[in-house]
Amino acid sequence: MENFGTIGGTPVHKLAMRGPGVAAEILTYGATLRALHIDTPRGPVNVALGHEDLAGYLAEKGYVGAIVGRYANRIGGSQFTLDGAVHRVVPNEGVNQLHGGPGGFSTRVWRVVSAAATRVELGLTSPDGEMGFPGALEATAIYEIPAPGTLRITTQATADKSTPANIVSHAYYNLDGGGDVRDHALQIAASRIVAVDKALIPTGEMPGVSGTPFDFRKSKPLRDGGVHYDVNFCLDRAGDGLFLGAVLTGAKSGLAMEVHTSEPGIQLYDGKFLAPPFAAHGGLCLECQLYPDAPNHPSFPDAILRPGKRLTQIVELRFKA
Repeated sequence: MENFGTIGGTPVHKLAMRGPGVAAEILTYGATLRALHIDTPRGPVNVALGHEDLAGYLAEKGYVGAIVGRYANRIGGSQFTLDGAVHRVVPNEGVNQLHGGPGGFSTRVWRVVSAAATRVELGLTSPDGEMGFPGALEATAIYEIPAPGTLRITTQATADKSTPANIVSHAYYNLDGGGDVRDHALQIAASRIVAVDKALIPTGEMPGVSGTPFDFRKSKPLRDGGVHYDVNFCLDRAGDGLFLGAVLTGAKSGLAMEVHTSEPGIQLYDGKFLAPPFAAHGGLCLECQLYPDAPNHPSFPDAILRPGKRLTQIVELRFKA
């Protein structure tokens, strides 16, 4: 565990993990995945974007590598009704809330619960009323290397009041270690998307992807779609457990990343608005999640964490060189 700087007198640490074919760096600030090196026949490739120092993370607004919550993605109008009561959360994207608000989990220094060679567990307490959300919530983020060439990210939470919860990795990936990710090939096991308005707030409709740029049921380069991607795909999953939701393949490296997830949706963001030191489209996100604005859409998968229950969200990245 190394020092990575301080915020208001609170130290931020960097923790290193190493297992067969995988090396990762985790920060306590935002429970952030700072680097992810994958062994290939040509040598290690860092497939995750990260800043050189803490100042970079404090200055940027792209949530690079962070765990976002209490509710990842957007809440329309920064309010929702839960059990008959209207709750207003703190906006940070116009009138809407994005990724938990201006003081969301990505801005917090998480505590180290445990640290070992192939497993790091971080914890965070979110008090009742933080960013407008009801209930005190205890969150954990676990990074582990369970098998060769594999990184698993597990987020868990419990709460003492019913509350929306969607705690998600916002890592940016580039399997070539640089260049434009629109040349990567992508396959997503989804025949529908969540339709959104101009502010990216769901309309409630879930149209089919057939005949549209959003049809990734067969692998194709992102560039072929000719559009900007920031959309939630409704995975064609059946039953519980991990599901192969997406496969991303580098254009130059040939490195493939299988995305196995416990979640019903994957948000594809193509990195169009990444700011320096990163280039636009220098990395993309595949955010395994509950649907955006689900607290305001009863037809969406349930996103309410109830007292006595535990939220568990898993993404497992399996790399094939």
